[in-house]
Amino acid sequence: MIIGLGHYLTVAAALFVLGVLGIFVNRKNVIIILMSIELILLSVNINLVAFSSHLHDMLGQVFAMFVLTVAAGEAAIGLAILVVYFRNRGSIAVEDINLMKG
Repeated sequence: MIIGLGHYLTVAAALFVLGVLGIFVNRKNVIIILMSIELILLSVNINLVAFSSHLHDMLGQVFAMFVLTVAAGEAAIGLAILVVYFRNRGSIAVEDINLMKG
């Protein structure tokens, strides 16, 4: 059995749906929300690489590297903000983050 473009798109769609469900269903844990955003970005990367391979063009893989860089930066900065917030407040609940408004 040959794995074709449709298989990759199915896996990417499943990851995208899991990421969206993680954001909208679980609104209480910030870490779950960050992981859901990472799942969405991973599904975008799978689509970019799959279409890049299907079209025999390297541009999709170059864009996937940029998306990986943005995802790594988002994860590092998001977790750093959460660590600082947890040290100050003692909780990382989404309801408590709303109190940060100036």
